[in-house]
Amino acid sequence: MTTAAPIDCYAVLGHPIHHSLSPQIHAAFATQTGEVLRYSALDVAPAELAATLARLPADGFRGVNITVPHKESAWAYVAQQGTLTERAAMAGAVNTLAWKTTGLLGDNTDGQGLLNDLQQRHALSLRGKRVLLLGAGGATRGVVLPLLAAAPAALVIANRTAARATELADLFAHKAVAAGTLLHGCGLAALPQVVNTTGTFDMVINATSASLGGEAIALPPGTITTDGFAYDMMYGKTPTPFLIAQQQAGVTRLADGLGMLVEQAAVAFTLWRGVVPATQPVYNALREQLARP
Repeated sequence: MTTAAPIDCYAVLGHPIHHSLSPQIHAAFATQTGEVLRYSALDVAPAELAATLARLPADGFRGVNITVPHKESAWAYVAQQGTLTERAAMAGAVNTLAWKTTGLLGDNTDGQGLLNDLQQRHALSLRGKRVLLLGAGGATRGVVLPLLAAAPAALVIANRTAARATELADLFAHKAVAAGTLLHGCGLAALPQVVNTTGTFDMVINATSASLGGEAIALPPGTITTDGFAYDMMYGKTPTPFLIAQQQAGVTRLADGLGMLVEQAAVAFTLWRGVVPATQPVYNALREQLARP
């Protein structure tokens, strides 16, 4: 009599976690690709994170996703116990962990997820374009390196606190030089001057959490070109306050972060299973689900 091989386990760790779409996304990926796995959502208090991560491999887990509020703490854990990818190391946060035969690997798939959404779903090329990135927190830090890899002509990071934006620009300055990109950090209050002296932007990406609080970030008139693109990393049943504000300002090409959510999950799935899932069917299903009353 033979015993069945244990099923590989994966999960998303957060606090709270009940709202997460990750189990649904990865279940869809597994069904689509024929991969046999179990994916769950684990509510882990911050004080329990390290002990939980230490225990999971013995419980059959081969990887986990990390979400709020654990991305920075998980980064510190991997820095001590394993290896960080370059993009995770520079982001200062991880959202994907994998226990491999070579040890623990920490990655940050957010930036590649954003880039895949922009390039593949929305058919946008960043090469030679002027990009404005709003915010200087963890979400911004996680996407700067992949955005620079797409070789925009300029990447301006604007934040309420100018010093944080400047510090972030300084951190990635050497990568910007290699990409041939003009990288600059400034305060939101300085945006009128930036637009007046250097020109409008082809793309504006909101990486702040303002939309979660129902707040719209006011941008100077003419910040985005007439055929420009406005993107909010947040998403919901209805357009975010940021996207509504840009639409009212005359921007017609808009997108929220649902595609980024699906794409970053696909990068993690590929890291774990070595299989690339098709993201569009999963994106379509989630979009339909969000549209229901």
